[in-house]
Amino acid sequence: MADGRHSASRGRGNRRSEANKGSLANEERLRALGQAVEQRAHPGRAVRTAKARRSHRGRRIAIISSIVVVALLVALVGGGYLYAQWRFGQIPKVNVVGELPQLSGRPFNILEIGSDSRAGLTGQVARQTGASTNSVAGQRSDVVKIMHVDPTTDTITILSIPRDTMVTLLANQALFGKFNRINVNYGNGPSLLAQTITANFGIPINHVIQVSFAGLINAAEAIGGVYLDFPYPAKDAYSGLNIPHPGCQLITGFQALAVARSRHYQWFQNGVWNYDGTSDFGRIDRQNAFLRAMISRAKSLYNPLTINSFLAKIPQGITLDSGFTLNELIAFAVKFHSFNPSNMLTYTLPTVAATVAPVGDVLFTQEPEAQQLLVNIFGSSLLTPTNPPPNALLQTPLPPVVATTTTTTTIVPPSTTRPATSTTKSATGAKTPTNPTAVVPYFDPVPCTP
Repeated sequence: MADGRHSASRGRGNRRSEANKGSLANEERLRALGQAVEQRAHPGRAVRTAKARRSHRGRRIAIISSIVVVALLVALVGGGYLYAQWRFGQIPKVNVVGELPQLSGRPFNILEIGSDSRAGLTGQVARQTGASTNSVAGQRSDVVKIMHVDPTTDTITILSIPRDTMVTLLANQALFGKFNRINVNYGNGPSLLAQTITANFGIPINHVIQVSFAGLINAAEAIGGVYLDFPYPAKDAYSGLNIPHPGCQLITGFQALAVARSRHYQWFQNGVWNYDGTSDFGRIDRQNAFLRAMISRAKSLYNPLTINSFLAKIPQGITLDSGFTLNELIAFAVKFHSFNPSNMLTYTLPTVAATVAPVGDVLFTQEPEAQQLLVNIFGSSLLTPTNPPPNALLQTPLPPVVATTTTTTTIVPPSTTRPATSTTKSATGAKTPTNPTAVVPYFDPVPCTP
């Protein structure tokens, strides 16, 4: 005779079994949908055998290093093609002039723009970010990242361009001068920023994703936050970051935005508040850590209510270029869905600091290190710049000729991308070597599992 305990145990086991079956069914639907998309794109290509699929499964990398691609992948797993198509139609689109067409099966580049627009923020969050003041009208590109996806090598590489990097302007020279910071190009939208990157550095832009303050907060809240391990208590009076206790902890809502925005990071060690004076370089490292943590969190979502909440909030603060199609994103998500965030290579454009009147403290592209990095990442797809960035003498020579390597993402790194510790507020003279940001300062947060 069965007692109540055995019955309850069987009930829990049955529920777990049903949940596992649901997950497996979702996985099979996602895989089948990917095969259908691939067959439509390449009718003459035979579908791989199950044995071949298993042999390659371990080395697949997901193209979910942007919030929108994560959303679409989760939608496909949890809701199916029609639902994803409906949600995709709700995401705002923008026409980006200057994009180059994406070639099937070839590497492509996505310009990821983090806007400092406060649009859509209300209440306490609006007050904390300064949305109610006149000093933050308009928008600037506080984050400029180029995600390079190579389907032939199954690699994803992200290049960050610091916002204070000096470039040759293509427009608005009467307002900003011939040379100015790269982030002034975003005031009227992404087209000029994309064109400026191609003209200055020769990087072809195929797609654009924009994320505002509200977009990042909504995405973080919808997935229930991200887990970051803070080795020390941390704060940033400017961004509003406040981490009173060390350890692996859930970061969501406004604190998620505060981590991504932190340029005046402080950590409490040995009874003293220490200051990270690397400014934008430190923020780039913390953004990359946040991005890896978000990918890890989003991959684990199977709860239909969470998925629906996530997708419902994506249109609020997220914008895609009009050239993105749903089938493209589905094919990418299917091919790269087994992503390990630690495999994502992240680099920062090599620069050297200087002060230039009347602009102020700026960064100049450091050659030949910068061109070597660009060639190693983008290979032969790099174009000849039409308007090269200025050097410290405000001259605009073409970049040095650097031979293309056979492996386009391999760089022998020094130990770190920036000083491991800094207690001074000035970053004058700081440089960014040509190495990946896999090694971060000991005081910075890193993704973790609770």
